Amino acid sequence: MILDGRTFSEGVYAELTSRRPVLQKDLALGIVACEPNAVIESFVRIKARAAERLGVRLLRIDVSAAAGEEGIIRAVQELTPKTQGIIVQLPLPGGFDSERILAAIPPSHDVDGISLNPMVLSPVALAVKTALERHAVPIADRNAVVIGAGRLVGAPVAKMLEKAGAHVTIITKDSGSLSMLKTADIIVSGAGEPGLIQPDMIRHGAVLIDAGTSEQGGKVKGDADPSCAEKCSLFTPVPGGIGPVAVAMIFENLFELAVRK
Repeated sequence: MILDGRTFSEGVYAELTSRRPVLQKDLALGIVACEPNAVIESFVRIKARAAERLGVRLLRIDVSAAAGEEGIIRAVQELTPKTQGIIVQLPLPGGFDSERILAAIPPSHDVDGISLNPMVLSPVALAVKTALERHAVPIADRNAVVIGAGRLVGAPVAKMLEKAGAHVTIITKDSGSLSMLKTADIIVSGAGEPGLIQPDMIRHGAVLIDAGTSEQGGKVKGDADPSCAEKCSLFTPVPGGIGPVAVAMIFENLFELAVRK
C-alpha cells in the first residue's frame, strides 16, 4: 500500500478543525528564519497555508546572519509572549550553535519537539507513529531500522519506536550497514540521499517510511527508489508521503501545547 500523505493529512486537519472552537480564540505560531533561502521559504509557505486554514496567525521574524546567535535568541524571546508555539527554521547558518539556540525555545512553545525537555513528539515522529497505528502496523518486538540520527527525523523516530517496544538499529554514515535492511520489519529513512534504498535491499512485506528529502535535477527526491513500493506492505513516497502529515502534526502539537497552557 502506498500512503497518500495529502489525503491522510486532510483527515488530521479535519480533526483539528473540529477541535479549534474549544481552544482559545487567538492562536499564533511564531517562526524565526535566519538568512532564508528558496528551500526555507518553501517550508515556511507550506506552514503558512496550513496555519491559515486552521485560523492560526503566523508571526514571522527574519534574522540576518550578522545578528548572530544572540539575534535568533532575541527573536525567540520576542515571540514567546505573543504565541503558543515557536519554530526556529532549520538549517541554521554554518558555525551557529544549534543546541544553544534551540534551548532558548521554552518547552511550552516547542512544537518541533527539539528543545532540551520537549513536551511533545517531533512532528515527523508523531506522523510516523500515527501512520503506523492507523494502518495497524505492529511495532512491539519488531525489527526497526532508522537511517540517520538527526534531531528532526532519526533521533526522535528511533526514540519513539524504542518506547513502543521495537528492536531499533540506527544506521548513520559512520556506523552500521545497509545490509541490516534485509531483516527489517520497519524502515524509516531520513538520510537525504536520493536512491539510497533499492528494492533488492529490503524484504517483501516491509514497511518503508521515507522521510528523507533532497533535490536532484530540480526535483524533490526521497531516499527510497519508488520501485521499492512493489515489495512493501506500506510505503510513503517523496514527495506527497510522510511530509504533508508531518506539517499537519506541527499544528497537532500547537493545539496540544495550547490546551496545556
